[in-house]
Amino acid sequence: MNIKRINRELHKRFGDRVNASFEDNCILLRGELDEWSEVVEAGQMAAIPKGKIHVVNDILCSGAEAQEMHISSLRDDALEGETPDVLIIGGGISGCSIAREMARYKLDILLLEKEADLALGASGRNDGEVHPGVDLSKGSLKHKYVRRGNAMYDEICRDLSVPFKRVGQYACFKDKRLKPIIWCYAQYRRIHDGISDTRIASSEEIKKTAPRLNKDFAFAISNPNSGSVSPYNLTIAYADNAVENGARISLNTAVLGMETENGKIISVETNRGTIRPKIVINAAGVWSDKIAEMAGDRFFTIHPRRGTNSILDKKCGDTFATIASVVGVKTAAGKSHTKGGGILHTAHDNLLIGPDAVETYERENTATTAESIERVFSKQKITMPTLSEREIITYFTGVRAPTYEEDFIIEWGRKTENIFHVAGIQSPGLTTAPAVAVDVSAIVAEKLGAEKNGDFNPVRKAIPVLNEMSDEERAKLIEENPDYGIIICRCEEISKGEILDALRSPVCVPTLDGIKKRVRPGMGRCQGGFCSPLVTKIIAQELGIPVTEVRKSSLDAPIVFESRKGEKA
Repeated sequence: MNIKRINRELHKRFGDRVNASFEDNCILLRGELDEWSEVVEAGQMAAIPKGKIHVVNDILCSGAEAQEMHISSLRDDALEGETPDVLIIGGGISGCSIAREMARYKLDILLLEKEADLALGASGRNDGEVHPGVDLSKGSLKHKYVRRGNAMYDEICRDLSVPFKRVGQYACFKDKRLKPIIWCYAQYRRIHDGISDTRIASSEEIKKTAPRLNKDFAFAISNPNSGSVSPYNLTIAYADNAVENGARISLNTAVLGMETENGKIISVETNRGTIRPKIVINAAGVWSDKIAEMAGDRFFTIHPRRGTNSILDKKCGDTFATIASVVGVKTAAGKSHTKGGGILHTAHDNLLIGPDAVETYERENTATTAESIERVFSKQKITMPTLSEREIITYFTGVRAPTYEEDFIIEWGRKTENIFHVAGIQSPGLTTAPAVAVDVSAIVAEKLGAEKNGDFNPVRKAIPVLNEMSDEERAKLIEENPDYGIIICRCEEISKGEILDALRSPVCVPTLDGIKKRVRPGMGRCQGGFCSPLVTKIIAQELGIPVTEVRKSSLDAPIVFESRKGEKA
């Protein structure tokens, strides 16, 4: 690491507005710039890939106002005085998978999620691809975990009763002159980097397997082990199984501060009371660097990155059954697109288009812009010329949590001994989560001297999915419980029985969106236009509350209001 060289490059680009210093084994950036893109550029210029020296970026941006963390309006003392062995911060795929794996040990485990449900951050707002790792080289933590995690998906999803499909992936090229070079690249990935399923697919194979793709594609890199999963379904399933095995989950619970003493966390302050854990696991996504700072252990910086996806009608999924993207072409705007984004057949048989990648200083701004959708479709219409924005039934934007080194941080605290960081988790973080969770739980359990939990049950009993059953299976289920014969959501064919099951699940979130994520009413073409009022009434009846108390997504999101005369408005 040469701090003089870094400063020379920074000064050449930004003058004396930015300076780098080497402090506490970190590259610390200070100064002030006008644009957020410049702040990110400076951080990237200073970063050392695949190393243990991280960038702490303290450059101020005159054009960006720091975004405050969203905190629930709930205030109580429900967690006051709790002393868990393990306190996990973050209810995304990392936190929930770790909670489930930690439940294999005799430990008191408490997971905190600041939002009203699980997987409301990046874990519920990504494309759901289970990556092959073909773009990752040895030396990174991403590479270390991607193949191992990919290989675990069949068993994990079978145990947790989560739909998963190995749909395969094509990275497509138009220029046939590139084929010898790309063949060498594929061989290198196979032999040197261990991505064993990598091969070259001919234009004839592409046309036969995916006839809707661009007819001009000359060849593609193929990775048959790529797959698709519902990221929020998997996160929830991990959490359900963790709770079934004794872990606890507290939603609407934000970490507000920490007390440390002699390099150790003594207490964690939340909006629901003060907790005194033995060990803290930091899986807080875009806020993980802030959690590290609270713990007196800040040695990395997250620079948020937005990505927008569009979901198309299921009829589009019927005609395309894999994952594909175009490589090495330019859009009409003249910008080269060499990676990121694609067309994916989802685990629920829709088509997903996206995502793009846009740097942002706003850690929680998930608004979708027309520009992002246009950017995504501009690229993917090259991949599949028949794509049409008219088939979009919904779209969503997520905010990823990369470090400047573009790799994961999976390690004990450097100044604070009882915090373990699982940070910088971005793509392929969904793929790697099962393997990371196994390692993290084993490391933490060893430090605590924990014994194995002989009663651990890895199997989660799922809610029946009627639209996947045969007529005979469905008839038998309805005979046992007539609620399964009452269809509430016609688009997705979801019954009242399935909705009630969701309301009685281990991690019950009795909101309209909570039920939607668990059993899919409102996920179809009409996006809940017809079934939402019915689901709202079922929630109210099951909880024994008036419909005015049912919420769409959180405590602060009512669905039905009352007029001043006491009438429902």
